[in-house]
Amino acid sequence: MQIEKKVIARLDQCYSLGRLTYGGRPCFLVAAEKDDPCLLFSEEGELLDTVWQAPGGTMTVASLPGREGAFLATRKFYSPDDSKEASIILAQPGAQGGWEIRKLCDAPFVHRFGILERGGVRYLIVCCLKSGHEHEGDWRFPGACYGAVLPDDLSAYDEDHQLPLTLLKDGLLKNHGFSIFRDGEGESAVVGCEAGTLRFTPPAAPGGEWEIRQLLAVPTSDAVLMDFDGDGQPELGLISPFHGSSLTVWHLDGDGNYVPQWKCPLPEKDTEMLHATWACTLLGKPTWLVGWRKGTRDTVAVTWDPEAGDYVTAVIDRDVGCANIMYFTDQTGSDVVVAANRETDEVALYRITK
Repeated sequence: MQIEKKVIARLDQCYSLGRLTYGGRPCFLVAAEKDDPCLLFSEEGELLDTVWQAPGGTMTVASLPGREGAFLATRKFYSPDDSKEASIILAQPGAQGGWEIRKLCDAPFVHRFGILERGGVRYLIVCCLKSGHEHEGDWRFPGACYGAVLPDDLSAYDEDHQLPLTLLKDGLLKNHGFSIFRDGEGESAVVGCEAGTLRFTPPAAPGGEWEIRQLLAVPTSDAVLMDFDGDGQPELGLISPFHGSSLTVWHLDGDGNYVPQWKCPLPEKDTEMLHATWACTLLGKPTWLVGWRKGTRDTVAVTWDPEAGDYVTAVIDRDVGCANIMYFTDQTGSDVVVAANRETDEVALYRITK
């Protein structure tokens, strides 16, 4: 694996990443954890625009399907101890230039959210880290997940007319992890919390009930589902516990239960605060991209080696402290990884070839 790295920007505590179509071309967004900008780049890494200067507190960005240049983002989540005023906003290009930004809904302590599609209907799922807060380090108020049908037309919603959210499940202590899993039935959300890993699947038909299924009862910071070993069943890649240092892969047994398959052999003192995670097909192989923010602060690619009958890791970068990571194939068919290297304030683009 050959890696060409380019630092495309310096952004204090850069954090969230998301794809976007803008001006008829594929682009991506990078936003910051504190009161810092949200930046728009071409997929080549050229800075195209500054969407906003502040406030930040942006843990998640997600483009609106079918709406060029429009995306949703969290705002004013600055830390677990400073996010009572967090919300989800809608950003889109303004008719007279610039960017129009307005609130879609209040969501105190919202850390992650996603847009899921099933049966031709789009749904918003909102994951809140906690539900209340009175002092630093206060975890007495567990988080929750909320859902809503996401209309194609969001013009009716603003600060005074907010999109209503419905409680899906509460009692989720340290509700931190979120990824999207796609299969033949549509899209579902993989959510990680202290109670374990849960899968939230939207209704099969409008007006139906969400399906909520617990996959594993191990405390989870983040998780991904992907068939890494080629057996036709999705493995569960797990970061544990909350902001933890344990990196494992779990395999479905004959009874449909997840059992341990692999544990990262690196010393856990080297992999402190595992955080960045992304499941993709890199160079034609199912790959789990992972980065950690303390210890050696490395970013690696985890893949299954069929000859060895085990997982192997390849280093993408060292001592950068990646908070979030994202993969895409550019218009030339090249494999591209973008990283928000929070601990070194660098936005990095990696072109990866065999």
